[in-house]
Amino acid sequence: MAAWIQSVSSIPVWVQTALLLTASNVFMTFAWYGHLKNMQTKAWYVAALVSWGIALFEYLLQVPANRIGATTLSLAQLKIMQEVITLLVFVPFVVLYMKQPLKLDYLWAALCMLGAVYFIFRN
Repeated sequence: MAAWIQSVSSIPVWVQTALLLTASNVFMTFAWYGHLKNMQTKAWYVAALVSWGIALFEYLLQVPANRIGATTLSLAQLKIMQEVITLLVFVPFVVLYMKQPLKLDYLWAALCMLGAVYFIFRN
């Protein structure tokens, strides 16, 4: 166990944060939008309860991610990292799971995000 903890602590903070936020975001995306495909015939409150259940796993990953990240990243950097990860998770979700077409607008949104990353992470 001690060797595992030591190996994890050797991973840069930003990588630990990004990995946890990515996993968190997968749960978030399914909690927010998965019911649109799978629960159309269910009452909204049933979909909300299922979404809350999924969101629990999101928070179990997101809270430690932000706590780890806050040791070396600013809040603005954490937020922009989260938004970039959201787009990186959302596009495959939309295309592969929701079966919607890939749009060029996702590229333009990603370019805007690159600008945000530049301004928030520059020294």
